[in-house]
Amino acid sequence: MKTINFNAALSIFKEKVENKPLIELEGKVNRIIGVTIESIGPNCALGDLCKIKLKNHSKILAETVGFSDNKVLLMPLEDVNGIYVGAPVEKVDSKINIKIGPELLGYVLDGIGRPIDGKKIKHYETRSIYANAPNPLLRKRIKEPLSVGVKAIDGFLTLGRGQRIGIMAGSGVGKSTLLGMIARNTEADINVIGLIGERGREVKEFIEKDLGEEGLKKSILVVSTSDSPALLRVKALYTATTIAEYFRDLGYNVLLMVDSITRWAMAQREIGLSIGEPPTTRGYTPSVFANMPKILERAGNSSQGSMTAIYTVLVEADDMNDPIGDSVRSIVDGHIVLSRKLADSSHYPPIDILSSVSRLMTEVASKEHLEASKFLKDIYANYIDSKDLIDVGAYKKGANKKVDIALSEIENINNFLKQGIEEKADFKTTINSLLEIYERCQKLL
Repeated sequence: MKTINFNAALSIFKEKVENKPLIELEGKVNRIIGVTIESIGPNCALGDLCKIKLKNHSKILAETVGFSDNKVLLMPLEDVNGIYVGAPVEKVDSKINIKIGPELLGYVLDGIGRPIDGKKIKHYETRSIYANAPNPLLRKRIKEPLSVGVKAIDGFLTLGRGQRIGIMAGSGVGKSTLLGMIARNTEADINVIGLIGERGREVKEFIEKDLGEEGLKKSILVVSTSDSPALLRVKALYTATTIAEYFRDLGYNVLLMVDSITRWAMAQREIGLSIGEPPTTRGYTPSVFANMPKILERAGNSSQGSMTAIYTVLVEADDMNDPIGDSVRSIVDGHIVLSRKLADSSHYPPIDILSSVSRLMTEVASKEHLEASKFLKDIYANYIDSKDLIDVGAYKKGANKKVDIALSEIENINNFLKQGIEEKADFKTTINSLLEIYERCQKLL
């Protein structure tokens, strides 16, 4: 007769049932208010994922975003057509995790990291989209320049590896085109591009026209179009940042580009208003301004690698001091202003070098480069101040030495600031061209 080892059998049973509830509880949809789903149960915490069963027996994902009178407030990550009062709500064991790995290069993903281009991720690890910023004492200082292949930026607004900068512009001025130029021309090892709240037709246009085959090979795109649920648009920024962090931790020089942080803020505002947050400036809720520094601070250098970040800011009515623009500018390490006036005069890229600043240029540019940049900005500023007089013929030569120098060199300065969409500018060549203009100006003093 076979002897049963009761201790071994008990250990196997204990291992199987450990940490698993003996009774699975699920909640049910109580009511739907706008884009918010209120349910009675299940027992979940803030940020937990739930699955809601629809009439056609399919399930959609939703995240716990708040509580009200002992009821759970959920925001969907997918289309809610077919949801009904009484629909079962089941808690998912984990929060939002994405599949991540080196093979993601060239992939186009949705807001929570699922491929939307028909590809499958075969070799991966999972990582939560929520993380803390690097320890400030462990961040490497920014000492090396990062060439982006755009003369106006490399020459007058030089970026450093690990810097965060905002591109400020109204609608239709050329933010996406400039991002495409940077993605193709930058010396960064890997680009992570987040397209948040963009028009659906612009995604393929950006990939094929602005990014191109060359840019796509070293890029990963995270896309959440304007028709996506607000929560999915919000998570797209977290997903893009997490992917950039992954490659930074592997020691790569990563460039994170987000278009646009304003549409992310609008999606966050939509969620906040739906769950009862009070509106503040221009209707933005407190959570917008609380969450913005948390996500923006995750960019930058760590002890392993670098993550340079460029965020576009869609300013309302070309007002550079709107709440989102002002908030972003207070957090990042500089800003690039795109001028509608320059764009209207066919000056591309329409970078207003006088209104723009890179706070770390003094740390990464050579002494000669800084001196030339500062002097030519001064010459250019004097020319702009006197342009009305010059245009009507009221300016007399000799009245202002700097304006006289500007008149002789303004064509060369403008040619330096202009650049074709397909034109790639080498960093060394750019600096040499800037120094040549500077030396000619010095001879005229």
